[in-house]
Amino acid sequence: MSETHRYQVACAWTGSTGDGYAGYDRTHTATARGVDAPLTLASDPAFRGDPHLWNPEALLVLAAAACLVLSFRGGAAGAGGQVVHSVADAEGLMPEGDKPMRVTDIVLRPRITIRGQVDEARVRHLVEVAHRECFIANSLRTNVRIEPRITISA
Repeated sequence: MSETHRYQVACAWTGSTGDGYAGYDRTHTATARGVDAPLTLASDPAFRGDPHLWNPEALLVLAAAACLVLSFRGGAAGAGGQVVHSVADAEGLMPEGDKPMRVTDIVLRPRITIRGQVDEARVRHLVEVAHRECFIANSLRTNVRIEPRITISA
């Protein structure tokens, strides 16, 4: 029998929409079961949110980037690679003219540094496998593509 993982979260807002669309605060708080630090969010600044706070669209793109680097490091460790640095720059696109409005594309640009005698083609293969096995990318309708940059150091 396989295990089912559960992710229990809450998103809370208090205020009033009585003054109409332009008049209410978009700031809200997200919590997750077992997580000590709540996250303060707002809507995207294009929708009157605070530009200094995380928004759901950025969190979606971040989730895809984090999943890729976590999956890659796990696969590389299992394959005996010595990853010494990885970061995934990511960009999500949400065109307003494409209805229903949604994030249509996410581009992940992982920058990976590996130490030792490693074949770059093997590293690229591990990135592809990580992408195919990423839980978040597999959960999205959005087109998610990767553009890795690999550095091999001595």
